[in-house]
Amino acid sequence: MVPEAELEQTESGAVAKSDGWFVLSARDAQWYAGEGRPALCNLEGETQFPQLGINIVVLGPGEPMAMYHWEADQEDFLVVSGEGLLIVEGEERPLRAWDFVHCPPETKPVIVGAGDGPCVVVAVGARDRSVGGPDWGGYPVDETALRHGAGVEEETNEPEKAYARFTRRQPTRYREGWLPD
Repeated sequence: MVPEAELEQTESGAVAKSDGWFVLSARDAQWYAGEGRPALCNLEGETQFPQLGINIVVLGPGEPMAMYHWEADQEDFLVVSGEGLLIVEGEERPLRAWDFVHCPPETKPVIVGAGDGPCVVVAVGARDRSVGGPDWGGYPVDETALRHGAGVEEETNEPEKAYARFTRRQPTRYREGWLPD
């Protein structure tokens, strides 16, 4: 029988401290936020799921969810509310609530917040080949992504270099208004 995971209440919200099943409201979970960075809900806690990564990301208008990149594994995104702009393989596609984006391995995507309010995205990624090591993926140079503040000026596979210009997110509690009612 699979045990229930231990959830620990921290200053910045509840986090899973052990493996096992659990139920956790996103509003009660630990979040991360930083100046000029989208808010990110840490549903996995300290245990990082071995097969599947999952996050809820709240983008402000013009905020990139990540840097334009590719991964060795599949990624998928579901826009829950608001509007976004998908940059995929150098092309732009508008997104709105309930649009689903599927990215097979090696697809190069990024989502940027659009419209006049928050854009809530559920991001899911496989973890078969993309966890750790130099072959996880990379950050290619792309003019469209650069125009939207979501690209690198020099190709790299090192996240520290790709995100060097951004403030590091810090743990925080959920803030009212991040998620729709």
